[in-house]
Amino acid sequence: MGKNLVLVGGGHAHMVTLENIAQFTEKGIGVTVIAPSDYHYYSGMGPGMLGHTYAPDDIRFATRKVVEAQGGVFVRDRAVKIDPERREVFTQSGTSLGYDVLSFNAGSYVPLDTVSQEIPEAPPDNLYPVKPIEKLMEASQRLEKLFREKKAVVSVVGGGPSAAEVAGNVWQLAHRIGANIPVIRIFAGKGFMKRFAPGVRKRVRRILVRREIEIIETGYVDRVEADKILMGDRVMFPTDFTFMALGVIPSTIFEASGLPTGPDRGLLVNEYLQSPDYPEIFGGGDCIYHQPQPLDKVGVYAVRENPVLLHNLMAALEGRPLEKFDPGPDYLLIFNVGGGEGVLKKHGLIFGGRLAFFIKDYIDRRFIKRFQAIEATL
Repeated sequence: MGKNLVLVGGGHAHMVTLENIAQFTEKGIGVTVIAPSDYHYYSGMGPGMLGHTYAPDDIRFATRKVVEAQGGVFVRDRAVKIDPERREVFTQSGTSLGYDVLSFNAGSYVPLDTVSQEIPEAPPDNLYPVKPIEKLMEASQRLEKLFREKKAVVSVVGGGPSAAEVAGNVWQLAHRIGANIPVIRIFAGKGFMKRFAPGVRKRVRRILVRREIEIIETGYVDRVEADKILMGDRVMFPTDFTFMALGVIPSTIFEASGLPTGPDRGLLVNEYLQSPDYPEIFGGGDCIYHQPQPLDKVGVYAVRENPVLLHNLMAALEGRPLEKFDPGPDYLLIFNVGGGEGVLKKHGLIFGGRLAFFIKDYIDRRFIKRFQAIEATL
């Protein structure tokens, strides 16, 4: 009987492996991909989809089609637990799948319970996390309807780049559809984008404030309700629609399965992107904790992990030497703050405006088109 490779998730770190599934199936290796959607949405273009710079088709990759066209099996489901001793993956629907080699690109999510105190047990239907990216597509449709009806209040809870990008693209959405311009507030705790260089913070803030987007840095949100935001000092702000843009955390599957994890609860991996306790388990992207050098949760590292994962998954199946992952040099960072503007940082170079967005748009479109082109050849 041939060996089986199981991929959990069809995200950025698995893209090159997905592109080359035929390399496995032609050798008699079974490949199964478990993912919650037939498509993978590129997170770097998600805020642009919210603001109508991109249509959903512009930013997604047809995972199911690519897998099945190369002789793999696609399972539309969610992996919820692993038995690493028996080498089995269990899914939300109750299916179990055996594996010889397993790789995770299960992504990350925004927990709705990380507000200082609480969110109601049944979150209001106008409360949206910024991940998964598909939620931004749904949010955009609802906001378009809301903005045509009235001058709404949109709240963004979080003080990082996701909050800035979402707020900027909500502003863009209202202008693009020619509807009522909303009141937009960012609840940034006690420091807006505080982990970034002063030059980055200053440029992002300048663009948002110029659009009359309010940035609140006087304290943390205590409670989110359908029609109001309550602060720790009991100050209340009305809201019609709320985004949760707090920090992302890895999938809970690793803790639930007793796999070794890092401080952020991501899958612990070594320099080979491999679990130190279970050498047949690998991972990449936001869901891992890279033990040799902790990595920022940005897409560039997932992209750099791609060729190493492809090599190491095949090598593990065939008993060949593994290749080490080198995180590489400082990465280019560009934020899409809507209105055709961005803020760019690379080493000591920082600038904002239309050129920054043009560069990001060019890079993002080139990246996703490379993988979308695979669909046409299969």
